[in-house]
Amino acid sequence: MAVLPASLPDTRTVSTTERVPLSREEKRLARDERRRAAGGRRIGSHVLLIIMAIYFIVPIWWLLVASTKSTGSLFSSPAFWFDDPSAFFTNVAGLFEHQGGIYWRWLANSFLYAFSAGIGATVVAVLAGYGFAKYRFRGRGVMFGMILGSVMVPLTALVIPTFMLLSQYGLINTPWAVILPSLLNPFGVYLMRVYTQDAVPDELLEASRIDGAGEWRTFATIVVPLLRPAIITVLLLSIVGTWNNFFLPLAVLTNPDLLPVTVGLNRWLALSNAGAGGEQVWNLITTGAFISVLPLLLSFLFLQRYWQGGLAVGSVR
Repeated sequence: MAVLPASLPDTRTVSTTERVPLSREEKRLARDERRRAAGGRRIGSHVLLIIMAIYFIVPIWWLLVASTKSTGSLFSSPAFWFDDPSAFFTNVAGLFEHQGGIYWRWLANSFLYAFSAGIGATVVAVLAGYGFAKYRFRGRGVMFGMILGSVMVPLTALVIPTFMLLSQYGLINTPWAVILPSLLNPFGVYLMRVYTQDAVPDELLEASRIDGAGEWRTFATIVVPLLRPAIITVLLLSIVGTWNNFFLPLAVLTNPDLLPVTVGLNRWLALSNAGAGGEQVWNLITTGAFISVLPLLLSFLFLQRYWQGGLAVGSVR
């Protein structure tokens, strides 16, 4: 008996006006065929997810492995396996002692820039996104169109104009040169507007106003809890974007004590690439890069429960 297709109906056509129900055997074959087709789709999706997981995990694994090697073994031992796990602590100790422990300062600068700019950018994005979504004012469409268009502009293209603007106010080579430009997050504004339109019903706001609550009280007690998943998302994107920012601090900062960890490690990399004339600290660079990734990983692991909790609350409202 031939195998029936997955889309076989529960009846067999005999004529244009008569349908005969399928036999039990034919129904069983049709169900088996559907299960095999569904199983094939699941296997394909699982294989794709495994490939994507490997793609993202391999660089972190390499950093972990490389941080357990000396400068010499980095280029001689297997690239993706440990050389001497105890050397990790030696590299960490050398990292925090090299050049008077300046890595500590770079790490603290990255925390300052990332969290101050991240929190500030999130506040601006939440207020702007809520305003665009729930208030009607002249020029709203044009202004939002400009913000949406700025999402398409590469950040590196704005570094030189930003440098010239900051230099006019004497902000070059200060922490404000990194923090102030990072407060503007057009994608965060767009995300907050789209999320606010669906997550905050207009009827809920009208009911709050009828009860006598002011605009700020309504925003703080009703709107903010509903926007929690989007707020956490924008906060994380802003923190990660500022933490990984390289070109802007490279252009506006020259004082070694003000550099973030990304630019600081690049300076060590330039010295190591200098060959015989530079100090070879490849093991410290890889260890420092691995340690600089850990705060971001911990942030995602810690804040993901707010995503899940916020989405679950929204699903039963």
